[in-house]
Amino acid sequence: MRLSKSFLSPSLRLFRRNSHVSAKEADLLQRRLHDIPLENYRNFSIVAHVDHGKSTLSDRLLEFTGVIKSGDSNKQVLDKLEVERERGITIKAQTCTMFYHDKRDQQDYLLHLVDTPGHVDFRAEVSRSYASCGGALLLVDASQGVQAQTVANFYLAYSMNLKLIPVINKIDLDSANIPQAEAQIESTFELPREEIVRVSAKTGVNVKEDLLPAIIDRIPPPTGKEDKFFRALLVDSWYDSYLGVVLLVNIVDGRVRKGDKVTSAQTGNKYEVKELGIMYPDKVPMDMLKAGQVGYLVPGMKVSKDAKIGDTFMHSGKENVTEVLDGFEDPKPMVFVGAFPADGSDFKSLDDDITRLVLNDRSVSLQRESSNALGQGWRLGFLGSLHASVFKDRLEKEYGSKLIITQPTVPYVIKYTNGEEKIITNPDGFPDLSLRKTKIHSLQEPYVEAIITLPQEYLGPVIKLCDNNRGIQTEITYLNVTGQVLLKYEMPLAHLVDDFFGKLKSVSRGYGSLDYEDIGYKPSDIVKLELVLNGKSVDALAQVMHRSQVDKVGREWAKKFKEYVKSQLYEVIIQAKANNKVIARETIKARRKDVLAKLHASDVSRRKKLLVRQKEGKKQMKTVGNIQINQEAYQAFLKR
Repeated sequence: MRLSKSFLSPSLRLFRRNSHVSAKEADLLQRRLHDIPLENYRNFSIVAHVDHGKSTLSDRLLEFTGVIKSGDSNKQVLDKLEVERERGITIKAQTCTMFYHDKRDQQDYLLHLVDTPGHVDFRAEVSRSYASCGGALLLVDASQGVQAQTVANFYLAYSMNLKLIPVINKIDLDSANIPQAEAQIESTFELPREEIVRVSAKTGVNVKEDLLPAIIDRIPPPTGKEDKFFRALLVDSWYDSYLGVVLLVNIVDGRVRKGDKVTSAQTGNKYEVKELGIMYPDKVPMDMLKAGQVGYLVPGMKVSKDAKIGDTFMHSGKENVTEVLDGFEDPKPMVFVGAFPADGSDFKSLDDDITRLVLNDRSVSLQRESSNALGQGWRLGFLGSLHASVFKDRLEKEYGSKLIITQPTVPYVIKYTNGEEKIITNPDGFPDLSLRKTKIHSLQEPYVEAIITLPQEYLGPVIKLCDNNRGIQTEITYLNVTGQVLLKYEMPLAHLVDDFFGKLKSVSRGYGSLDYEDIGYKPSDIVKLELVLNGKSVDALAQVMHRSQVDKVGREWAKKFKEYVKSQLYEVIIQAKANNKVIARETIKARRKDVLAKLHASDVSRRKKLLVRQKEGKKQMKTVGNIQINQEAYQAFLKR
């Protein structure tokens, strides 16, 4: 029987035109959603190290609950960005609603899977996602065992009182060592061996038979109440060119309908709900969302910066009687880079591209800056070095833009003797040496706690690497069952963003894994190192670093930069300077014309006269000459 238009809600009539789900299917979903009681809701996420099969397991769960059809076309369904699929990592938190009929009690259950990023750069997004869950699947690769991100995300999930179900994945591999992985889970996380579920996300073994029933039995339902005032936690947001900002929310209490007026607790802005619904796995409009459900809202918000992750939304007029949810934390960028167009004429189009991309990633800070070497550009702030790398990849792949990225720098705190504090994110803003002696009390740099897991045979080289990067060892644990070692180091963030992960992979032959957590600022003896070309500082290449690094880095810079500067008709002097002291110098000799070629050997006075005139000409050229360094040279010098 065909449904008449009048039978369908306005939102479902609208969705008939633009959804992968038909209007009839959407209406059936809405009825089924309405019939499931709150005690049959299960909200959960998957905790895993990168490449342990999180996205593949998500695909199998969606298949076995009927959200998607089985087949090779359904790979990494919840990884919607091209860069996520290419790198095999999750960057944006996604959610999907699933309906599961349990044959044991013949009841329907509503499952909400919140697919979270695993990398520490997106930790704020992870913690907000965990806050909307009652439990998590702790996923461990049967061949690789427990890794650094598994440990870090376990502690985060455990601290938020999530019910954890240990799951060993990839049991179908020839290299799988299930007893070893079980022993690791038991010793590292103190979780009972009998609670472990063994699955193969790739083939689907035990996912339907053991894992789905375990989710129903062990993960508690949401604790919200439908009869309370409406409260929703903002988990994530993205920008849609037709709808504006779309909010991914966890409805903690009450209910919300299309047309309701809602208020943001953090900004105080009021909005009208234009559309709402569930992710199945894409947007499917519904007439209502209620306590315990995770879905999306379209509030008519125009500016992405107003969508603050962890914010509480409530009904307008009920602000005084509605309690704001805990856990709001504005993300603070911790890695800053200068970005400049590879071709100066592309500035306007690149500015539009960056602005559009920032709309979809509100954790990126953006401000204009200019450089005497590279012209107009931007100072971009990111949550970490992976975040910066992903942003650059997206800009190049999705928009075809070409950028020159300067050396990454971290925020430094300057404490003045009068009690003031200032955060410096650009080496250009670093105070002069004269101020340091009179007005500055101390300089501080950010530190992190690095968690490293590696096989025992690489322990010596890894400890040496950490020591060379000013790391302070705080803990060493031998996981005797597996021959793995877990190291904890306090380390300056500046060293971590300087390709520390690449160096770790190199010295551990690819077996080392890394995760880290911010532990605040510590006093440090830091200085600004800059490259000077014939007395003129090249601002785009300046960097703030610890005094112990200056000599080594200064010599490397001067030597390396010499390769990219063309010889001139006058002498070019390259200097690396710190605190007005020259650390290293390289000289590019002048190209010389043979002015004596036509002279007779005995004409001594004429020889001297011509050489003196040439010398004076070169001296004048050096005074007024402006060395032009092409963009390719900067790009090659800065390339990692």
